[in-house]
Amino acid sequence: MTLTPPVRSGTLLPGDRGDGRVVAFFDIGTNSIRLLVVRLYRDCTYQVLTRQKEVVRLGEGEFDEHWINDGAMERAVVVCLRFIDLARSFGAEEFVAVATSATREAKNKHDLLHRLRQEAHLDVRVISGEEEARLIYLGVAGSTHLGEDRALFIDIGGGSTELCLGGQHSYEVLTSLPLGSIRLTNQFFECDFDGPVSKKRYESICHHIREVLAPAISRFPRKKPGRVIGSSGTIINLGEIAARTATGPRSAGPWILDRKGLSRVIPLLCSLPLKERRNVPGINPERADIIVAGAAVLDCLMEAFSFDKIEITGRGLQDGLLADYLTRMEDFPLLGQLNVRERSVLQLARSCGVNEYHARTVARLALELFDSSKDSGLHSLGDEERELLLYATFLHDVGSFISYQDHHVHSHYLISNSDMPGFSREEVLIIANIARFHRKKAPGKRELAGTGLSTADQKRVRALTSMLRMAESLDRSHAALVRHAQFRHVKGERATLLVSAVGECQLEMWGIEHEAGYFRRVFGKTLAIEICRTELSEIREREDGLLPNLLNHSMSSGRERYSREGDAGQGRKKAGRPGR
Repeated sequence: MTLTPPVRSGTLLPGDRGDGRVVAFFDIGTNSIRLLVVRLYRDCTYQVLTRQKEVVRLGEGEFDEHWINDGAMERAVVVCLRFIDLARSFGAEEFVAVATSATREAKNKHDLLHRLRQEAHLDVRVISGEEEARLIYLGVAGSTHLGEDRALFIDIGGGSTELCLGGQHSYEVLTSLPLGSIRLTNQFFECDFDGPVSKKRYESICHHIREVLAPAISRFPRKKPGRVIGSSGTIINLGEIAARTATGPRSAGPWILDRKGLSRVIPLLCSLPLKERRNVPGINPERADIIVAGAAVLDCLMEAFSFDKIEITGRGLQDGLLADYLTRMEDFPLLGQLNVRERSVLQLARSCGVNEYHARTVARLALELFDSSKDSGLHSLGDEERELLLYATFLHDVGSFISYQDHHVHSHYLISNSDMPGFSREEVLIIANIARFHRKKAPGKRELAGTGLSTADQKRVRALTSMLRMAESLDRSHAALVRHAQFRHVKGERATLLVSAVGECQLEMWGIEHEAGYFRRVFGKTLAIEICRTELSEIREREDGLLPNLLNHSMSSGRERYSREGDAGQGRKKAGRPGR
């Protein structure tokens, strides 16, 4: 795992964030206008200052004549003016704005663009459907951990639906279809229609959708993708309705929508007149008039691609604009080198001013303990647990941002409540609890009982916490005096830990001895320590704020072992059997 890029000339080192600059991103869509304001720092992190959305219905009545009406145009200009003022109140000096389906198809789009330029001083770029799909892909894939999976990305907007097939770092197919919730509502409903939707009318909508989908589907491989991920307000709202109207145990929440849930929601929505539909649990009342058409699009997509469930994300085009912007910045070269999880961890660590030199030292030692203890048969944990241990070690001190006193408790709070793209909720809780118990009282069953973790996850947390506590003890002075720490012999009830150190490291030895009791509780072995003195010349020089290359291998499935040169018996000193 490499959490920082090579330093380029003029780039600030970790911990030297500068004041940052504020950039505002505008997404002028068919149904709503969205604003994202971000402060960008030169240490390769950013802070979201605000997210705003305002429904303007720019595509209202447009798609028949391809003409934005005066009322819709006025609403768009007024909202953009308000958003400009809001962005400037946060210190925004740069504005990036794009317009999508309703604007690109309008014959009078230049009137809108001219008004926005003259009245709001906002230059808007009208993007193609394919570019819209690409940006959505960047926004969603950049905040989702896919690993080796391919995913089908779906975004149902007001004027169009964007589809993308791709993996974590690249896409294979992009397409944009004229199948939006406002477009279809305009096409199949009278402007003042407020009654229930008949089965015949719903089938007419679906028939049209299937005709539009047919040629597009032929562009996609027959092999089903491993995952399907949906963005946009339509899909989010359908997921919320399905979750809120479910009866009995809920196996899927608002962030997973299965075919069964959608099949239950559609008849409910169709059976109600508009006034009653606005009161359906979970529905956004502003979407009540267009939600049936949007549901029909998702219904037909599930049918056409034969998938049973869709993961729902709140990320989308705005996040893609941000990701695209960052990749073009010279000061942000790391984005192409890091996966989404690594970016999340680095973002939180640097936002909280973590001592990265200590963090990476502890991470290196913790991974050595993990690998060597597995090789010695102390545990059978895999690459997933190894990865979570790495992230927990890098974040274990974030709580010091609030206060050093009880900072382990503050670390738990910050990790648990931070935006961590790429991680499931269960993974965030595991990382947070490992960090929570890296000092003071070690976790037992009672301490983990109220954490929300399953029994299996509690067991994993205890094992990984023991490794973090040992690694933390071995850098107690924050001076990286311990170079290596590896289990070499496990026989009977005794596990021997070989510690390779520079000079005297009494604090570290005192600390590791105090972890022997918890180690025995977790692994059932008595911990013995042997010390191997290492010459200072053998130590890698500090790299001035950069994480060392040793973490390059941390994510590899092969788990390349760290070098053990200089360990073999030379200069060993027995420390005896430690106790509390």
